[in-house]
Amino acid sequence: MRYINELDIKDKKLLIRVDFNVPLDSNQNITDDTRIRGVLPTINYALDHGAAVILCSHLGRPKGKVVPALSLTPVARRLSRLLQKEVLMAADCIGPEVKKMAEALKPGEVLLLENLRFHPGEEKNDPEFGRSLAELCDIYINDAFAVSHRAHASVEAVARQAKTAAAGFLMKDELRFFNQAM
Repeated sequence: MRYINELDIKDKKLLIRVDFNVPLDSNQNITDDTRIRGVLPTINYALDHGAAVILCSHLGRPKGKVVPALSLTPVARRLSRLLQKEVLMAADCIGPEVKKMAEALKPGEVLLLENLRFHPGEEKNDPEFGRSLAELCDIYINDAFAVSHRAHASVEAVARQAKTAAAGFLMKDELRFFNQAM
């Protein structure tokens, strides 16, 4: 398995699959941001090495429908504070507007895509959905160990269709821990 630090990522667009499935209270406030903080080393490495970062995640179980209470907007706000930089928020995770936003992204910028599970193609591992995600990037990085056992489009289909695929630092740490425990 290759890792992000083994690739030339300068001036590349990275689609990083993260796990931002964080708990929210009734007012859409994040009550525990551990999962967001866990991927900061990968995101910061990418930004420090001249990449444009596109993040994708799910939140909750909307079952292929748009559920406003499961929007990743609160995550974008928290991530912006943690990174101390603006995090752009896409209204969707695929489609012409998202593609335009991704194409316009410059090195050092961060774009968070809307909840992947708002689309039925995510959990069905739809190859077309995976292709649409892969078209957004030069390199796909999986840094979402907690969902990597799932045959979902943002984990499996996109990795098959991306030009280059690798893992992030959280994945590397989780795999090292898992291997030591075996």
